[in-house]
Amino acid sequence: MRTTAYRDPMHARFAPVRDAFHDLFATGRETGAALSVRLDGVPVVELVGGTRTAVPPGAVVPVAGADRPWRPDTLVDVYSVGKPVVALCLLLLVDRGRVELDAPVAGYWPGFRAPATVRQVLAHTAGLPAFPVPRPVEAITDWGLLCADLAAAEPEWAPGTVAGEHAWTYGHLVGELVRRVDGRSVGRFLAEEIAGPWRLDLAFGLGSADRRRCADLSYADPVWPDRTRGEPGSLRARALDNPPGGRDVAVVNGDAWRAAEIPAVNLHATASALARLYAGLLAGGTLDGVRLFGPELVAEATRVQYAGEDLVLGRTAHWTLGMQWEPDGTWGMGGIGGSSAWADPERGYTLAYVTARLAEHDRVDELAEALHSCL
Repeated sequence: MRTTAYRDPMHARFAPVRDAFHDLFATGRETGAALSVRLDGVPVVELVGGTRTAVPPGAVVPVAGADRPWRPDTLVDVYSVGKPVVALCLLLLVDRGRVELDAPVAGYWPGFRAPATVRQVLAHTAGLPAFPVPRPVEAITDWGLLCADLAAAEPEWAPGTVAGEHAWTYGHLVGELVRRVDGRSVGRFLAEEIAGPWRLDLAFGLGSADRRRCADLSYADPVWPDRTRGEPGSLRARALDNPPGGRDVAVVNGDAWRAAEIPAVNLHATASALARLYAGLLAGGTLDGVRLFGPELVAEATRVQYAGEDLVLGRTAHWTLGMQWEPDGTWGMGGIGGSSAWADPERGYTLAYVTARLAEHDRVDELAEALHSCL
């Protein structure tokens, strides 16, 4: 089995990044992944490695199916890395004057009960971090049902007073606003208005051909789903596990999951597409000469809207309109399982790491440290 592979362009100065990427495979911490880095908008690191085949915890490679190498166009579910992407769909309507950030959601979504604004929805302060009605796994693909549940729900706190990552609900709240205003589903809107013009290989809701390009997710540790859930009955557990199945590889590796639009948690993307997306934002909303967003909108979208305790994450968080801002000035989003993408305005780079091995974020942290040593 080819445990690692990489492709140029690879500037010699970034050899430590390549070495750190290789080490993840050599030590068994990674089985399939890709890394893309752009510096001042120019691609300087493009690495792919491993297999698209699910590797059981503790398995010794090669494994059955390892002849499916990870390729530059391999798609993988990046979980919450998709939240900024669905947010950008709504923000594009804001930039075009069709949606106002401080308008009540009910103005666009008749019957929506919570007194939340569009801005509060985008900043995870709307008070609807969990679907209010227990639903079976089959409800994952029922967009109308889950949106109706949210519309009828009472918020768990006064909107705007505190944040709690809207783990699953974010995509339905934001995506339904897009649909109500524009008429298209958020997956179609993304494809036609953002991914197409900026040539981004990412999507909500995959067709059959794209599903054949997907990597299968696997656990680094079989207890990962339980460890990431939190205390039974807690807000975090309710946010993550209703409907059930979002961290069950038997579900997320299936065609039904990949074909559905679940924007908070099932963006399928390549690393290169995510690094390109953030490069466009870092450049003020223009990529390869194609302007999608105005610089003022990008500035507002990446500005901290809430700083304080996050009731779902259980720690202090700084939320922008769809992303997390970090004290080092970077903004972007990580996904449960280890994928991540962000922009670093001070250093002038964008980075995306996508993985099929569900574990922690220490892998991308080490890659970023290697990158910083080169800069």
